[in-house]
Amino acid sequence: MKPVSPPFDEVEIEVGLDDPDDDASLRARVGKKLHRGVETLPELTVVRRALDARRGRVRFHLTLATKSMRDGLLAQPEPREVGAEPRVVIVGDGPCGLFCAYELARAGIASLVLDRGKPVQPRRHDLKGLLQHGRVDPESNYCFGEGGAGTYSDGKLYTRAHKRGDVRDVIEILARHGAPDAILTDARPHIGSNKLPKVITALREHLQDVGVQFMFGAKVIGLLRARSGAVQGVTLQDGRELQAQSVVLATGHSARDVLCMLDAVGVKLVPKGFAVGVRIEHPQSLINQIQYGAHAGHPRLPSAPYRLAHTENERGVFSFCMCPGGFIVPAATEPDGIVLNGMSLSKRSSHFANSGLVIAIAPEDLAQAGLHGPLAGVELQMKLERAAKIAGGQGLRAPATRATDFLRGRASSTVPPSSYEPGLFATDLAEVLDATGLPLAASLRRALKVFGQNMPGYITEEGVLAGVESRTSSPVRVPRDPQTLQCTGLPGLYPAGEGAGYAGGIVSAAMDGMRVARALVTTLTS
Repeated sequence: MKPVSPPFDEVEIEVGLDDPDDDASLRARVGKKLHRGVETLPELTVVRRALDARRGRVRFHLTLATKSMRDGLLAQPEPREVGAEPRVVIVGDGPCGLFCAYELARAGIASLVLDRGKPVQPRRHDLKGLLQHGRVDPESNYCFGEGGAGTYSDGKLYTRAHKRGDVRDVIEILARHGAPDAILTDARPHIGSNKLPKVITALREHLQDVGVQFMFGAKVIGLLRARSGAVQGVTLQDGRELQAQSVVLATGHSARDVLCMLDAVGVKLVPKGFAVGVRIEHPQSLINQIQYGAHAGHPRLPSAPYRLAHTENERGVFSFCMCPGGFIVPAATEPDGIVLNGMSLSKRSSHFANSGLVIAIAPEDLAQAGLHGPLAGVELQMKLERAAKIAGGQGLRAPATRATDFLRGRASSTVPPSSYEPGLFATDLAEVLDATGLPLAASLRRALKVFGQNMPGYITEEGVLAGVESRTSSPVRVPRDPQTLQCTGLPGLYPAGEGAGYAGGIVSAAMDGMRVARALVTTLTS
């Protein structure tokens, strides 16, 4: 009797850089791995693609799934007509607020989404003014406005927060609204700042079509309370009061005024760990050479990323938001500070590679810096940003030091060309970092030496450190009940996403927004 081939749902194969990757070739590889004839294989599709360039050997790892497995990955329900007056006010139209509204609409619950900034397209004009003229609009910038901080800061979708929700659901929703299909399979999916605005617009318009309401230029300055103390709406800066059964705070990591508002009404905010540091930039060709070696320049290879981390005396220093083929952009929300972030367009074709290099700050470090209270971390961020503004000299110029000079403990007299449009100002960046009252420069210097050993060629005259990268995450957590997800001591208020300390990126923020929405559905329908 002919043996029966064992069933399978998915299989992993390896494809070399110069190997064909058409359907027939992939099926042949699967058949060979499983010792099966190609004709006996079911319909297959690639569900994950990862590039592996370790140890100088470049190859792709592919995961292929059968039709039954693929069908199990199909999307969740679409939003339904909500019709009625909003029962929930969502403050913030970033990924957390947007996906919270989406999940509520799946359950037929109407919501009103507020944002202090502008819709995507008008927001683009304010960013142009920011880049060309150094004008910081406190309500419309790289952090505030439709889509949140991620809209014009790259659209990286990689997350390790798989326990917080359904990552695949978030990715599929984005793909259905215009994101490239590649995000469904790439191990480190990325949309790009040139494409993400259209995706965000399509997602918002879809929600509007089913009755979800949006209001821009709507800055929340207060909470409406019932006699019982429960939150029942918000007060806007223009004096309007908006009633609701519940309020979701999805304001992002830079809405410092919201944290101050919560502190003023007696919410016991909890300091949490965060990280601050610099952006380091190199020619992308140099990073390609370090990462790919002899294969650098191969047409199938993308601009090379990297990931670095070093821990010494329990203090971590690590790369953050690495942007291959990207740009450094000004992400300040206040005119008296300099804040840097990184972004890439979808093709990642810039001649530069940049990454945050940040030092972990624990809550207990803040007292050493002479800062106390629940908002001490915010004070440290502001102190660092203002020191960078002073050191930069004019406009939005960023203080910068060559990597080689930084390691030698000296200022730079010149800096290499940069993608940062407002320009760099050669100085001693260590003085800016140490203005915090913490030995951040020394920690970064020791880590850089290790990074140079891990990636030979990384420490070079062409590498430049620019400051500062200070908005990696919120330094504060807004406590909430682990079951209902309502703010501790303030029923009816649902802190969510990055600003509340429960997320660290687009996907994790979206998942937390959906998680809060599901908790709301339980409360509102019980």
